Amino acid sequence: MTDKKQSKSEEIDLDDLTEEAIDSESEETTKEPLETLEEQVSELKDQLLRSVAELDNYRKRAEREKEQLRKFGTANFAKDLLSAADNLRRADESGPSDLEGADESVKNLIVGVEMTEKELLSAFEKNGVRKIDPVGEKFDYNFHQAMFEAPSDSVEKNSIMQVLSIGFSISNRLLRAAQVAVSSGNPDKVKDLVQKGNEEDLNNTE
Repeated sequence: MTDKKQSKSEEIDLDDLTEEAIDSESEETTKEPLETLEEQVSELKDQLLRSVAELDNYRKRAEREKEQLRKFGTANFAKDLLSAADNLRRADESGPSDLEGADESVKNLIVGVEMTEKELLSAFEKNGVRKIDPVGEKFDYNFHQAMFEAPSDSVEKNSIMQVLSIGFSISNRLLRAAQVAVSSGNPDKVKDLVQKGNEEDLNNTE
């Protein structure tokens, strides 16, 4: 009788141990897939964030390129038209200043040239191309090309006294520099300064 009870007790204990072992294995097997799943989700999140960042960078780069193309896409075309603008300007300047006594056909020709030049410059403006006509401005080597320097009693030193050929720019990028004459200042003032300096030197010597 005692042996039977002991045998039953052992069977119960074995059953309990087996159930505990199964539960433990089940927890471990459940835990491992959860951890793996969490890692996979984390990696996918990182990949998604990187993809979103790359897409945003690509969009910004495409927008910059589009803006650059909009601004400077007409640059080469505009350069080809600069000679036409020069010819129209020369034709306008070579005509008579007083049209009252001129022949009617000459008047119509000059007026037509003036209108064509204005329309061309207006088309330039609409496309971001602006003329550089800097009379009286300070010389700027970024936009001006000095052809010669001459004294002037009315224009300050290093200022532009004459424009020989107008320049053009597109969105602050130079297409062609304006060819200019630069003032070297009033020669009389320079002489006075030199003379005054010499007198001061003599006084200091004495």
